[in-house]
Amino acid sequence: MLSLIGAATFMEAFAGRLEGSAIRAHCARAYTLGATEDLLSKETTKAWVATVEPDAAPVGFVLLTEPDLPLPGLTGADIELKRIYLFTRFHGNGNGQRMMDQAIGGARAQGKSRLLLGVYSENPRALAFYAKNGFVQVGTREFALGTIVHHDYILARPI
Repeated sequence: MLSLIGAATFMEAFAGRLEGSAIRAHCARAYTLGATEDLLSKETTKAWVATVEPDAAPVGFVLLTEPDLPLPGLTGADIELKRIYLFTRFHGNGNGQRMMDQAIGGARAQGKSRLLLGVYSENPRALAFYAKNGFVQVGTREFALGTIVHHDYILARPI
């Protein structure tokens, strides 16, 4: 389920903004069943699926993992919000905030003290959402998609 939601929400978010062939290649690599199973097999990885009625239809998911970010000074007290994906049709009605609350609660339940994430620097809606939730920029990274190198911000907030 996470592979399907991940690929679909990634395509929805970036189609028309990034190269189509690069989007397809990224989804074919990053959202395979094997890639998802590999992430989920790690002890510290936690995932939650967001659903709506009728019949608990999946509309997004949250994924917490050990940090995989180019940031100095990472410790065992850090955890990464690797993915928080929600179909845009379900934005603006509290679903995203419920998902963020789930991520924060999940990080807290693991005894973590800092939540990290990477976000595309040209995604103002996401940046505003993260700022509203207490995240501040602590670094940057490059993200190659196809022939273009994009820039992400690395954000953090205390738990």
